Amino acid sequence: MAPIDGTFDYDLAVIGGGSGGLACAKEAVNQGARVAVLDYVTPSPQGTKWGLGGTCVNVGCIPKKLMHQAAILGESIHEAVAYGWQVPSLDQIKINWSALTESVQNHIKSVNWVTRVDLRDKKIDYINGLGEFKDPHTIIATMKNGSKKELTAKNILIAVGGRPHYPEIPGALEYCISSDDIFSLGHPPGKTLVVGAGYIGLECAGFLNSLGYPATVLIRSVPLRGFDQQMASMVTSEMEMKGVQLHHKCIPLSVEKLESGQLKAKWLNTETQEQFEDTFDTVLMATGRYALTEQLNLDAAGVKTLSSNGKIVAETEQTNVPHIYAVGDVLEGRPELTPVAIHAGRLLARRMFAGATQYMDYENVATTVFTPLEYGCVGLSEETAAQRYGSENLEVYHAYYKPTEFFIPQRNIRNCYLKAVALREAPQRILGLHFVGPVAGEVIQGFAAAIKCGITMEQLMNTVGIHPTVAEEFTRLNITKRSGKDPNPASCCS
Repeated sequence: MAPIDGTFDYDLAVIGGGSGGLACAKEAVNQGARVAVLDYVTPSPQGTKWGLGGTCVNVGCIPKKLMHQAAILGESIHEAVAYGWQVPSLDQIKINWSALTESVQNHIKSVNWVTRVDLRDKKIDYINGLGEFKDPHTIIATMKNGSKKELTAKNILIAVGGRPHYPEIPGALEYCISSDDIFSLGHPPGKTLVVGAGYIGLECAGFLNSLGYPATVLIRSVPLRGFDQQMASMVTSEMEMKGVQLHHKCIPLSVEKLESGQLKAKWLNTETQEQFEDTFDTVLMATGRYALTEQLNLDAAGVKTLSSNGKIVAETEQTNVPHIYAVGDVLEGRPELTPVAIHAGRLLARRMFAGATQYMDYENVATTVFTPLEYGCVGLSEETAAQRYGSENLEVYHAYYKPTEFFIPQRNIRNCYLKAVALREAPQRILGLHFVGPVAGEVIQGFAAAIKCGITMEQLMNTVGIHPTVAEEFTRLNITKRSGKDPNPASCCS
């Protein structure tokens, strides 16, 4: 197929081979464009690198979910005894870290390979080089051997994503790992300190602790910032019940390597001004991420719309330079979620090459935090809804519930909880749904479509649930916070 514009090498060049960039590239080819994808992974401070596919495939969603599943399976073995399964010796049940990481990495490598084959089959030119701008239409790729490759494109998409941020304290870069390293770590992590309580920090601490590696978390301000804070409290309460140690209002001061090979970490409680220290086998930094824009030489391209933290401000994925776009985690103020990047990338390609007019809708995007007890949500948190509409104009329905599968093993179930944040005025349009419990991701996905369609409490209450499931608990909501009534269930069928 002839290129759309023969004056350039390509109709579209994508800098970054992650979810958003690849989705845009593939859709552009479907629309007849000639496309190149540049992707290069700079090793982490500890030397970890990976293949094509971006954060999600290599050091994000996919390995995280596999580790989470491994942790759930380990807990299930113990619970199986209560159901009548004869397990030879519970004391001997332990994880083989090397076997786990090998299985996870083998799956990732298979995805890397399939991704490369897919690009080849679609005749997308894959360039394993670090891309930067020479001018608004020209990209220079620095290859692994140091050689340079130059190419031109009519349109350019920036989809470089981000990497973990390290705090500026002694020993952080030298001795600490991040989520870039944990899923391929060559030795068992042992006793681990996790610095940071965003979703990455809590997820890592959760699965490590459940795998048998004691985890401690330093929380600078609040856990799961940006999420509903009542639900965040449920998540952290459950983690503490499972043995994770949480230190609130604490920031790291230094990390020192001892002769034993262990790491001595020091931290400060910012409220009491007390200093603490302890020794760990591993220190994992989960103190946020930064966008990889500095290396792009954006000045040469004329891109000026950068936020204070280096992210690109592009309301409709279009920068101040009309033919230069951005999708994914590199964008300011957008959800850092793989499906968001994929959908935005596809829609962008259709606008560029098929005359489409649909833009990405970043509102009401569902997500799930894969902590030991999962937290799924879609729409507004209770705090954000109150800010936008006023607390007096809201009705919050809530309930504790008891998953049927938890009864026989006598699992503690005090943190299984859900709520619907709705407008008070009839028919009470739902603004947000929040769920802490088993398989929260599976539960919230279906309700996300309902939120997109403008579901009301009236409609939710008239939906017949599937019994006995945890998802049906949404259809049984009938107690409001305003009423002051007990949100605990009288029975499993009440």
